Amino acid sequence: MTKLSVNINKVATLRNARGGNNPDVCKFALDCEMMGGEGITVHPRPDERHIRRADVIALRPLLRTEFNIEGYPSRPFIDLVLQVKPTQVTLVPDAPDQITSNHGWDTVTNFEFLNEVIGVFREAGVRTSVFVDPDAVMVEYAAKAGTDRVELYTEPYASGYKVDREKAIAPYIVAAETANHLGLGLNAGHDLSLENLAFFAERIPHLDEVSIGHALICDALYLGLEETIRRYKECLVVK
Repeated sequence: MTKLSVNINKVATLRNARGGNNPDVCKFALDCEMMGGEGITVHPRPDERHIRRADVIALRPLLRTEFNIEGYPSRPFIDLVLQVKPTQVTLVPDAPDQITSNHGWDTVTNFEFLNEVIGVFREAGVRTSVFVDPDAVMVEYAAKAGTDRVELYTEPYASGYKVDREKAIAPYIVAAETANHLGLGLNAGHDLSLENLAFFAERIPHLDEVSIGHALICDALYLGLEETIRRYKECLVVK
């Protein structure tokens, strides 16, 4: 059964827009768990424009499901992860001023760097996932670097879904099969939605987890949080 990890960055964005603590990020995360979410994802950025370092620290002792921290492995990020020791750290190749993730790692070019960082997290007992494009070579070198999982960057799939969903899903199937062959766990995320998630889950083998934030929070404005989580989890039940 594929787990749904709710990315709560947008909730922190809303809070930060007004100041104070409304909405309460920690309470929202706990409500997501209570309503069926099987994980919480945060992506703290250097400018703290949404999730703050203090949020990450506050969340850790409260959560009962899997805690996934995403980010570029700068020294401050590495130190934060080692302090908090989440269930999983997802390494993304984002520049400090990047609005959102828009590509996966070139795991060939960055092999030595990733291998070193992954080794640090492995020694600390933190499961590591590397954010990659749906490319078998990138998956292979992520495995060689020692990662436990890869997370497939799904924006190209989401963009191509309306035009030709079979063509859009094809490279993801190959990447997923490669990951499974190499003994890696498999995550996916970015622009997955109620429109395209069920087909993705149906066609991608051995999918461990999806991380969804923007679309889920937008849907919750209309459907309510509990109903939205229920619908996303329903999409993950392969018929």
